[in-house]
Amino acid sequence: MNSAIRRVTVVAGLLIVALLVNISADYVLRYPSLNNSPQNRRVLIAQFAGPRGDILAGNTAIVSTEKSDGQFAYKRTYADGPMYSAVTGYYSFIYGRNKLEQQYNAELAGTASSQALQQLINRLMGRGPDVASLQTTIDPRAQKAAWKGLKGKQGAVVAIDYTTGAILAYVSTPGYDPAALSSDDLAATQQAWTDLNDDPAAPMSDRAGREIYPPGSTFKLVTAAAALEAGWTTETMVDSPPRLTLPGTSVQLGNAHDCGGDQITLQQALAVSCNTAFANVGLRIGQEAIAAQAARFGFGSSFGGDVNSAVSSFPTGLDQAQTAMSAIGQYDVTASPLQMAVVAAAIANDGVVMQPYFVSQVQATDLSVVSQHTPTSLGQAVSISTAQQLQQMMQAVVSGGTGQRAQVGGLTIGGKTGTAQSDASRAPYAWFVGYATQLHVAVCVFVQNSATNEDQSGGATAAPVFRQVIQSLQS
Repeated sequence: MNSAIRRVTVVAGLLIVALLVNISADYVLRYPSLNNSPQNRRVLIAQFAGPRGDILAGNTAIVSTEKSDGQFAYKRTYADGPMYSAVTGYYSFIYGRNKLEQQYNAELAGTASSQALQQLINRLMGRGPDVASLQTTIDPRAQKAAWKGLKGKQGAVVAIDYTTGAILAYVSTPGYDPAALSSDDLAATQQAWTDLNDDPAAPMSDRAGREIYPPGSTFKLVTAAAALEAGWTTETMVDSPPRLTLPGTSVQLGNAHDCGGDQITLQQALAVSCNTAFANVGLRIGQEAIAAQAARFGFGSSFGGDVNSAVSSFPTGLDQAQTAMSAIGQYDVTASPLQMAVVAAAIANDGVVMQPYFVSQVQATDLSVVSQHTPTSLGQAVSISTAQQLQQMMQAVVSGGTGQRAQVGGLTIGGKTGTAQSDASRAPYAWFVGYATQLHVAVCVFVQNSATNEDQSGGATAAPVFRQVIQSLQS
């Protein structure tokens, strides 16, 4: 009898120990995420009762905290809030946080593990939390130029230092004022939230990195890269008839312009954005080669880091007609402006894909560096030789092709226009992707919709915005 009781006691004791170990491990492992969760009301109330770190672009605080006489001890303020909203996000008592306000919430609130020692010292000395500030990579000149260039349009601009991955501009229009959601007037906050979500222009949508669209002819860069990697050259001849009947269908694919003959070089095909030529390229190299090349540029996965990006996609299981359309960026090909900026950046960077990022440093209140970003390569999308051939082809697009409105005096500019049609009931999407060699910058401009009656095409609508962003960085 006693031995049976002892066995039960031992088993019960082991179960209790296992339970305690599990609870302790669960607490230790989940504590950071639980503490940083926007749904944790206890932590949220405590954070609203204290200061919060700044977010800077250049030497200017674009987000800061000041004391308040309202319901909370402090309130969040946003300088040029709509212009930076896609970068900073909002900080709301009711609706939580997003973008950098969420990604770096622990650092801004002073509760990150990297700040633990300093916080312990502060508690021992009776001081409050030591919040950290974020030094972003955003260049205010490029940000303002992008914002101004997209005035009156729904769209996005992403500019990247292609040697490091630093994001120099990240604009989504029309944008919104995060301060309206950060107010301590909770009734006004709820009304602002309702108004923003009911707005047909969708100002809270992040068109730069969290939405995906048909990239149109800008995707021809990926198809061209796949062909060059397969052994083609810029002078390889491609059939370029005025109209191409898609295999297995009666549908005819046409061209927006005269391609220059029934057979042209691959470089000429890119310069004039010849649809039938690139459809034939896709048919010759096949869907697997294009899909593999797209993946090497980043399609099919998120970029990670502090850029919470949507996943761009190239479809699978295509028939011949679908392959031809996908090769020109139509059918079910989708990409974010961030993704297409990365494609241009990798080409300009001799094939190396750099991870895009927003924050270069996290700084303590005494300006000491808490953490610093190290530029990270995500791999080699194409060989150096292929990249240099693509650079030559993209420069031909700007010097004498469809992208001439992107020219900037004194700079070597490469680019590619795109005009994507996916719905007959709306105007086409206008795209331009390109780079400026001397500035080490790649830019994607996307125009979803324009309020004016201008020609909504990549060359007419998007390329001039690219030029404005590049010119801003010259000053």
